Amino acid sequence: MKIGLPNIITSVRFAAIPVMAYFIYASAMIDSKYNVIAFVLFVLIWATDVLDGFIARKYDQVTNFGKLFDPFVDKLFQFVTALMMMIVGRLPLWVPCVIFVKELLMLIGGTLLLTKYKLVVYSKWYGKAATVLFVFAFCILFFIPQDSTHLTGYLFILPLLMSLIAYGKYFADNVVPVVFRKSAGKPADPAKVSGVEIVRKKRTGDGLSKKSENT
Repeated sequence: MKIGLPNIITSVRFAAIPVMAYFIYASAMIDSKYNVIAFVLFVLIWATDVLDGFIARKYDQVTNFGKLFDPFVDKLFQFVTALMMMIVGRLPLWVPCVIFVKELLMLIGGTLLLTKYKLVVYSKWYGKAATVLFVFAFCILFFIPQDSTHLTGYLFILPLLMSLIAYGKYFADNVVPVVFRKSAGKPADPAKVSGVEIVRKKRTGDGLSKKSENT
């Protein structure tokens, strides 16, 4: 299996998540100066997520491993950040709980689409908008005064709403035109699919080969 630079970056990001988690904990339980380190790690992890996706697409280094591992790391990153913020008293319990359920459903759905239907749903503007809102909300958490932590739950109402909207849009724009038509015995209409890679098997004289269409 060809590893590639994007997968290496994703692996480094994965390894950095527990380090960030420790410094979030240490900032509350040991010394507040560790809060800056935790924040820098948070920003770097998010920035490398943007970087590895850009490199993979620009230099054609997309791999099946990366298609599954990268979104897994992204979702783990968001959940661990929310969980640690809850543990140190900066977030109410319901925020990491909702994020966990949301990310778990998206991870299961994405894995099923890839393994059963050979579909890869790429991030669209509404998904990116939800991610940016989450990032801003988490950034505020790192520096919000201790006497204002009872208000932090409100920071995540808009990101969670945008995330639910994005979830519905991905389903309507990407899953319905492919999965439902395929289940009904009809060919998928690529013109109606937004941000989905359709991998089909095409019979040739030498056997089976794969043809990918990016729409």
